[in-house]
Amino acid sequence: MIAVGLLSPWVRAAADELIPPTYADVRYGPHERNGLAYVAYALPTLTREQRADMAKVEISSHFNAKQEAFLDFVLAHYVSEGVRELDQEKLTPLLHLKYNNSISDAIADLGRPEDIGQVFAGFQQYLYQVVA
Repeated sequence: MIAVGLLSPWVRAAADELIPPTYADVRYGPHERNGLAYVAYALPTLTREQRADMAKVEISSHFNAKQEAFLDFVLAHYVSEGVRELDQEKLTPLLHLKYNNSISDAIADLGRPEDIGQVFAGFQQYLYQVVA
């Protein structure tokens, strides 16, 4: 099996045309192996909205209220814009957007920058965990 992350940009662009946007996570994601599991093993595909709804259950039990509010904001962008909203490079723009360009407010709510990065990366596992 060829990992999607190893494909050339042109092949990925072709895949973008062939697979509906609702199922973009099948092509690639923060954990590409999980996305490929749906293709390789014919597991049911989930829309981004379904993934976000399932993740919210786990988020509410693993993060505090302020972190949960930020992650709900991130999930809304993920659902509307796609999986690329979960890229690490999107963290700062999302913080600026949520906190009206005030990183100091974000730090006051969410903790040290390294903690914010861990929250942003850590919650993503709940989007891609296999439900028994």
